[in-house]
Amino acid sequence: MNLKPNTNLSSLYRTMRRIRTFEERVGELFVRGQSAGSMLHLSIGEESSAAGVCAVMKPQDTFTTHHRGHGIFLARGADPKRMMAEIGGKETGYCHGKGGSMHIADMALGHLGANAIVGGGIPAVVGAGLSSKRLKQDSVSVAFFGDGAMQQGILYESMNMAALWDLPVLFVCINNQYGMGTRIDQATRNTAFDQRAKAFGLNGTVVNGLDVEEVQAAARWLMDEARNGKPGFLSVEVYRFFGHARMDKSPYRDEAEEIDGRKKDPVLFARNKLIETGLETEPALDETDRTIAAEMDATIDFTVESKAPQLNTMFRDVYAVGEPEPEPVRTRIDRVLAREDI
Repeated sequence: MNLKPNTNLSSLYRTMRRIRTFEERVGELFVRGQSAGSMLHLSIGEESSAAGVCAVMKPQDTFTTHHRGHGIFLARGADPKRMMAEIGGKETGYCHGKGGSMHIADMALGHLGANAIVGGGIPAVVGAGLSSKRLKQDSVSVAFFGDGAMQQGILYESMNMAALWDLPVLFVCINNQYGMGTRIDQATRNTAFDQRAKAFGLNGTVVNGLDVEEVQAAARWLMDEARNGKPGFLSVEVYRFFGHARMDKSPYRDEAEEIDGRKKDPVLFARNKLIETGLETEPALDETDRTIAAEMDATIDFTVESKAPQLNTMFRDVYAVGEPEPEPVRTRIDRVLAREDI
């Protein structure tokens, strides 16, 4: 096992800064009342898990995410404008406004779907891994989920099957210390999650998410092993900077804990490391940050200017091509009231 960092830290920093800034704009969209739905889950503080893992994925690899998956999709190469438009429920979004924040998907980038059900996306990667193995596609399927899913039985069924069938699968737990309002050590006695994976026969390790280079090094080893038929498990320990959802003010955490927790900032850590090692100058990084801020400001303008989907598109992408679509209830009622044949 070689976990020695071998990365392009400047690129990783840019990815994390883009995620951080995008999530800040998502929060702004919500405050402005222009997001679709009432629930938004920000990944601020977790950027290293998305940047580090996605940096070692290959184009043919697939993945699923949880309800806090904006940053993962962005790190995979998603267009932030289309992402924000989806969060705003607009036609120009990835799912034409029908997925919203928690159900974005895009097969072109290997995104098999986000899922609002805790652990709901995990078993899909077992199927994708089996398909890859049978078709000899040389692809790995990655399941991203939070520490709350560590108490879900579907995870253990999935890990067992992946190990039993030697599937190219990687399970990534983003341990942000809280499942909604429950601290992880109040939900389980043993928080060494890699031990659970090893018990099923998987490779497993835990890394400190403060350092994105360590995350990438661990992910590279596990991905290489998974590509050769040895599934793996990675737990990235981070701190969720804000509440479970945008309106959660974290009454279950005291101020001192939050102040201390937010010191574990992977974006700031990477920035300081770049300056200290002479890889980047502070003015250069300031310019990078300004460029990214402008890019993400444009996502809000794009979303506001985009149109909402038409009612008659509600079944688009739901049924197979060529299958007749159901008649919308509103259309049926209008027809009945017009005394047409039913």
